[in-house]
Amino acid sequence: MGHPSTTTTDGATVHPHPDPDTAPLATAQAQLRRAVEILGYGEDLHEVLATPRRELRVAVPLRRDDGRVQVFTGYRVQHNISRGPGKGGLRYALGVDIDEVRALAMWMTWKCAVVDVPYGGAKGGVTVDPHAHSTGELERITRRYTSEIMPMIGPERDIMAPDIGTNEQTMAWVMDTYSVNRGYTIPAVTTGKPLAVGGSLGRPTATSQGVVHTARAALRADGVELSEVRAAVQGFGKVGSHTARLLHEAGSRVVAVSDEHGGVRRDDGLDLPALLEHVASTGSVTGFADADPLSNQELLALDVDLLVPAAVEGVLDGETARQVKARWVVEGANGPTTSEGDRVLAERGVVVVPDVLANAGGVVVSYFEWVQANQAYWWTEGEIAERLEQRMLASHAAVAALARAESVTLREAAMTIGVRRVAEAHLIRGLYP
Repeated sequence: MGHPSTTTTDGATVHPHPDPDTAPLATAQAQLRRAVEILGYGEDLHEVLATPRRELRVAVPLRRDDGRVQVFTGYRVQHNISRGPGKGGLRYALGVDIDEVRALAMWMTWKCAVVDVPYGGAKGGVTVDPHAHSTGELERITRRYTSEIMPMIGPERDIMAPDIGTNEQTMAWVMDTYSVNRGYTIPAVTTGKPLAVGGSLGRPTATSQGVVHTARAALRADGVELSEVRAAVQGFGKVGSHTARLLHEAGSRVVAVSDEHGGVRRDDGLDLPALLEHVASTGSVTGFADADPLSNQELLALDVDLLVPAAVEGVLDGETARQVKARWVVEGANGPTTSEGDRVLAERGVVVVPDVLANAGGVVVSYFEWVQANQAYWWTEGEIAERLEQRMLASHAAVAALARAESVTLREAAMTIGVRRVAEAHLIRGLYP
């Protein structure tokens, strides 16, 4: 079975990755090495692409509401900035460590390149359980973390966005802290902000919209429509909840969902509007009426057509991947499938739409938000939705075409496209000095 969980955030089970071969960084490095092999690059270029450009570890002291002082550890990693400023989320979770942040930053590099937005990859995090702190404490953590990493960030350097354990309010605090220290308001230093302070329409659901766009494209490649499939979604946080709703609205029968506390299933389809109301009032999918309970691991093995792992890294390893019955796996989370899990799924003929493509809708609309902030001109929700769909479908078409032409998996094709674009930018710019 999968690794035992140790802590939870944002409706997802967090795993400690005791086996170094299944840790996120090992998975990210193995994916890069495979792309380098396909592209025929030498070891020197591989080393450049594998090595983070900058890393910062900071102490984040917090004065608790009761007067005690507690010190947390924060990180910011810029993996590669050859194609533009760093771009990546800020994660608050007890499982955050430097290797996880390195892996997430690396995936962001390829993701931005696959959907051809002019960013490099970055990521940040604080090792903290956000559920154990008041709103005031979270604000103080955020403002201190921002002040500590301030030399690394900025609208032309590194732009943050929400991730597990953070939200649009967190981004507003980051933006305000940065702006106050610079002496004027700078909305473009973060994305995923509230509309009132320079956020973009469509951003809260952008990642989920991208997941559904790529799922639809993958199914149509096999002559199947979303309205014809049974689906299961693991993780019911910011990405999974909206993905489940959008699949339901597209006509899919969503038969199971899960969060940190467990899951629920109903073979003839869950009532998603009622389930969302239940979660809003109780904080969990568990206990939902007219549905049977199930575990996160049981959800992965359900007899469904479409599986969306939208929780955290490493849930589909060599063992759990053997239990998957779905024909399509569309990755809503970052790194949910290990290298061994990938191999098993490929051998069994499961189509995996990789994270660097499937969940890139968030960074696409983050790019739109950044453009709007720099222009001080805001687009309509319809304009954003249309441009997001065009970008996601064009990116999927390019990945699928390469996969067919080279007889490789969609992940190998996506990684090849992303790595090649980053390598080309690096080689054209040259090495300084």
